[in-house]
Amino acid sequence: MAQPLTDLLRTAVDDAVKYVLDGARTWRFDLLGPKVDSDERSSVGTKLQYHVIEQLGLKKVPPLDTEIVGIAVEIKGTVRDATAPWMIPREGQCQVTILIRIDPKTYRFAAWLMRTHRVWLSGGKGNQDLKRSPLVDAFRAFALELVPWTDLPPQPLALLTQNQVEVVFGTDGLRKRATALFTYLPGVVIPRSSLVTVGAGLHDPMKRLREAKTALRHDHDVIVLVGKWVDERQAARAFGHELGPEDWVAVPRDLFVQANIEVPPLRIQE
Repeated sequence: MAQPLTDLLRTAVDDAVKYVLDGARTWRFDLLGPKVDSDERSSVGTKLQYHVIEQLGLKKVPPLDTEIVGIAVEIKGTVRDATAPWMIPREGQCQVTILIRIDPKTYRFAAWLMRTHRVWLSGGKGNQDLKRSPLVDAFRAFALELVPWTDLPPQPLALLTQNQVEVVFGTDGLRKRATALFTYLPGVVIPRSSLVTVGAGLHDPMKRLREAKTALRHDHDVIVLVGKWVDERQAARAFGHELGPEDWVAVPRDLFVQANIEVPPLRIQE
């Protein structure tokens, strides 16, 4: 708890979701999308334990998932829509458990800490060999909140309309599709993970994306700012956008004129 727990678990959840979606190869960016089946959604919880262990600086330690200050800890994640939807395996019953729930509809998560005593789980003695879920009343009474419901990093591709999605993920070359993307989403910070999702399956998609900046400037009066460059980060900040080193944002040229801010030079090489 001395760590920035919300930030670390937020990163872990986001990484687990992106791992399952595998956007750089599949064009997928939404867990609830038609190209993601129920088994893949369920696998987010399995992947999540490894990302949590990594983010919290822990180690994989049997017989459960990890140890914290010498205490065995189970880590359970789920995308199921219920108050207490986790399925606790026999070895995790009566143990200290980190419970993480992901809501893919609103793209947020929350986390709790609970000792999952069998008397607080569904089912009776005959089900001791089976996975069992926390009883709702017991969960509400005894689960300690670690992280309240918190937004995950935004997925800008989810802001596209269906018609726009068909263009951005259509049959045209990536330069044209990237041009469409930035004209559809001016003033929206777009991380590298979203960009490579648009360029899924292509060799060096970032090269084509950088080349699209020329058409955006000359044909659409849209300036794409990239967080890698100090002057472009500063320009973005002037318009209220905080860019990480791999984030991009499109800003209409008119806004530079109105704010009397110099347009950075066009850069299409790394």
